[in-house]
Amino acid sequence: MFPALVLLAGWLLPGAGHFLIGKWVRALLLFAAILTMYLTGLGLSGKIYVPNTGDLLDMLGFVGQLGTGLLYVLARIFGWGSSSVVNALGDYGTKFLTVAGLLNIIAAVDAHSLANGRKASL
Repeated sequence: MFPALVLLAGWLLPGAGHFLIGKWVRALLLFAAILTMYLTGLGLSGKIYVPNTGDLLDMLGFVGQLGTGLLYVLARIFGWGSSSVVNALGDYGTKFLTVAGLLNIIAAVDAHSLANGRKASL
C-alpha cells in the first residue's frame, strides 16, 4: 500500500488509514473515538471555525478542526455547529471539535508511519 494514500485516507475518514493496512481493530477504535468526540462537540453547540477571520486563534482552531477531514467538510456544507460561542458548553464543544481533528491528524500520521515501515507493527 502506498504510504501517501494511507495518510490521505486516514485524514479524510478517521481510521481509514489503519483499515487500509489491515489494522481493523485500531481503525474501528479510532473511528469510534474521533466520531464520538466530534458528535459531542456538535451536540454542545461547538463553534465551527472558518479560514478567513484573520484572528490567529481562529486560524489555529480552523487548522485543528480541518484535521477531521470529511467531517469538517460536512459540517460546513450542512451548517452544523455554531458560528460563535454563546455559553460555556459551546466553548467545551469547540474544544471537542478541535481535539477530534488533532487526534485524527496524529492517527493518520501513525498509519503513514506503519505503512512506510518507520514504525514497527505489533
